[in-house]
Amino acid sequence: QVQLVESGGGLVQAGDSLRLSCAASGLTFSTYNMCWFRQAPGKEREFVAVIRWSGGSTYYANSVKGRFTISRDNAKNAVYLQMDSLKSEDTAVYYCAADSYRGRGFITTAKEYDYWGQGTQVSVSS
Repeated sequence: QVQLVESGGGLVQAGDSLRLSCAASGLTFSTYNMCWFRQAPGKEREFVAVIRWSGGSTYYANSVKGRFTISRDNAKNAVYLQMDSLKSEDTAVYYCAADSYRGRGFITTAKEYDYWGQGTQVSVSS
């Protein structure tokens, strides 16, 4: 079965960096767009960043643009989220997700994604 396993979360101070990883198995990874979402306590799950199956295109939420970088390694079946200049408002559980969309643009709605990981906690103290 498909498994997405996130790692790399933790407790850091504002201004620090973290790198999240998501290891995928049970799917043809190189054919899936990969996305990061996050969910803070009491809030809805929100889109963070997405990278196309080919790795050639990315898209970010305005709140993280310029601070976060999504990348993937299709040879390792992995997707990453480099998070720099972290802020307290970045505190959330971060999830990776996969979808097989082939149309134009990017999907940023959680319900459209096919597979999900269990999440990793990121806590940023101010």
